[in-house]
Amino acid sequence: MDRRRNPGTPRIPTVDLRPWLNGDAEARGAIARTVDEALRTAGFLLVTGHGVDPSLRARIRTAARAFFTLPAEAKQAYEVKVGGRGWLGPGAEANGYSEGTETPPDLKESLSFATHEPFEDPVVNAEWYAPNVWPGEVPELRPLVEEYLARMGELENRLLALLGEALGLEPDFFTRHMDHPTYGFNINWYPGREVLGEPEPGQFRIGPHTDFGTVTILDRQAGKGGLQVYTDDGGWEDAPYDPAAFTINIGDLMARWTGDRWRSGRHRVLPPPADAPAEELMSLVYFGECTPGTIVESVPAPVGRVAHPPVDSHVYLRRQLDSITVDRTG
Repeated sequence: MDRRRNPGTPRIPTVDLRPWLNGDAEARGAIARTVDEALRTAGFLLVTGHGVDPSLRARIRTAARAFFTLPAEAKQAYEVKVGGRGWLGPGAEANGYSEGTETPPDLKESLSFATHEPFEDPVVNAEWYAPNVWPGEVPELRPLVEEYLARMGELENRLLALLGEALGLEPDFFTRHMDHPTYGFNINWYPGREVLGEPEPGQFRIGPHTDFGTVTILDRQAGKGGLQVYTDDGGWEDAPYDPAAFTINIGDLMARWTGDRWRSGRHRVLPPPADAPAEELMSLVYFGECTPGTIVESVPAPVGRVAHPPVDSHVYLRRQLDSITVDRTG
């Protein structure tokens, strides 16, 4: 298969979902081909026509910023480790660890939320369910985030159906594993240097990594210290930005599922730039996963390219989450 990119085709295209949801077979086929090509070359695409109210995203940022700018002692009441529900403070995470890179901790703070409904299996509950923690100082945050997460769940299923068809498989090839999925949701705050101090050599807002799950849905802001994506023919380059679009990338589980036909999109977030030291950004990041106990098996050739050994989705996810946790006990 010739995988060389057409020079007129952007590495990271924008896909309008409205023709996919409402269009004829020809329009849907064209979108499926665009998605397949984008995920083979970069692991990223942008989607518009998703129907998520932009004012909802803006209100979440306003409420979350009110939390992040609280005194440290107020935030510490909500402090958790990676994978928990609550506040991840400065120095808690180093995403570059997942690539085996010794790197300074990431320059960010996060409010982290996850699966909101308990499971029937107490063993699964013990590892993958706990009530979300809502900061009492910003009561307006909870209804906004809960509404947003409902929209993300709907969009995730639409995207997974699109991905199944983009592979030439059944539309429910992925969604059949979503009867009670886990997910993660981070509100990432990237303050300026007046909060952080000077970045250390090799320190990023988020270090180079790939995501761990199925699909990631990112609502981001543009900035000089913003998102960069790695592609084979372009190296590190600034990700395209459209304020109306979500940035979509696939994670390691999805790459394994497709037999590496699609690549888990490698990315990083640059530190606050020297020429804009006060730059402050905030991202809303929804990490799609699947139902605990799902066995991820590579799609066979000719669709898949590599036959990975089958893996339990959540054994894999736990291992990866543990890998990026900074040990601050030593």
